[in-house]
Amino acid sequence: MDMPTRTTDEVKLDRLNTALGFLVRLAQIKVYEHFFEECGERGLKPGEFSVLWVILHNPGIRQSVLGQRLMIKRAHMTKLIRSLEDQGLVSRRIPDDDRRAVEITLTPAAMTMVAQAGDWFFAYEDSVGSNLTAAERKQLTILLQKFTGLD
Repeated sequence: MDMPTRTTDEVKLDRLNTALGFLVRLAQIKVYEHFFEECGERGLKPGEFSVLWVILHNPGIRQSVLGQRLMIKRAHMTKLIRSLEDQGLVSRRIPDDDRRAVEITLTPAAMTMVAQAGDWFFAYEDSVGSNLTAAERKQLTILLQKFTGLD
């Protein structure tokens, strides 16, 4: 029995159209695809930039606190920090008061690189949601901050 061929616009999503988790996932995929189309050649992933940006603005932040704030699992954070250290972008220090903790700081070269990357990263971010009005974008930002607990 031959089934009719459908285009993507003809695929019925039914209740998925209103499922918040599903919509957030699609939004993330759309943003990441656009990011890699626009900025992929720069060699810095959004997650890496976010980690480096937060370290730039919080020198000496404990790795565990950084991971918690950015909702990055401990094992993934350890691997990411190790990779950034191997690239010469961060340095790790074990504080005297807690030998289990790790404090993270950007290297001098990384400070310059991250500040410059901030220019193109936030220019890119300003283009995200270009199909929204300024008021819609502001409302979406406020709602996402509330949803994620960043408000």
